[in-house]
Amino acid sequence: MSLNAVQISEFRAFADTLADAAADAIAPHFRAALTVEDKGGRLYDPVTVADKAAEHAMRELIQERYPEHGILGEEHGEARGSSPLTWVLDPIDGTRAFITGLPLWGTLIALNDGKRPVLGMMNQPYTGERFIGTGDAAWLGERRLHTRACADLGAATLMCTTPDMFDTPARKAAFERVAGKARLLRYGGDCYAYCMLASGFVDVIVEASLQPYDVQALMPIIEGAGGVITAWDGGTAQHGGCVVACGDPALHAQVLELLRSAQ
Repeated sequence: MSLNAVQISEFRAFADTLADAAADAIAPHFRAALTVEDKGGRLYDPVTVADKAAEHAMRELIQERYPEHGILGEEHGEARGSSPLTWVLDPIDGTRAFITGLPLWGTLIALNDGKRPVLGMMNQPYTGERFIGTGDAAWLGERRLHTRACADLGAATLMCTTPDMFDTPARKAAFERVAGKARLLRYGGDCYAYCMLASGFVDVIVEASLQPYDVQALMPIIEGAGGVITAWDGGTAQHGGCVVACGDPALHAQVLELLRSAQ
């Protein structure tokens, strides 16, 4: 389903409404005492009342305004719609940072047209930053975002949320091949790291074990700022899994060669 400029503008304004509602639901819980549950799995996977309340608030607004649209959310699953359009939601990407009081988290909101995410937003209400991308442009507030030129991995800043996300020896080894050549490696960041790549402060991100709601909102932001984000095999990143993002397309090609053998 192809969206025109008027439709994109309408949905962008609605994404602002969703982000505001999520922020209101989250605000009372950040840097406050709260119960943390573990979803279980290979890694510690925390969830809080803030995650659940924020997603619930967004889903209610979508179902009221666009009942024909689908919804895919981290906390409350998938609701299929009659339209090809699907809202993809992660109410708090970076819950581990959230529960430790660090502001390296955000609310992720994407609109997928049935083929790819065409609108993405990362809202960090505590710092007052709202990153928006439409694939052909990206903004922080009213400021246009641009990735920086860096074609040499030896001069690059690499980020990854945690090395524990590489769930096979081959994937871990592939990441280490990239990390061993980078000038600087920093862990942490979750969605915030991707927005720093779009802002020109990070050059490459290599991650694995991602879900669609972890990455779809970030794709239009990075692409709109001039970067590239794909799966490790060069295909679409929208399904999650193993993902690589680079600010410079030449760097992306270089990093991809180091990662392909792990697929």
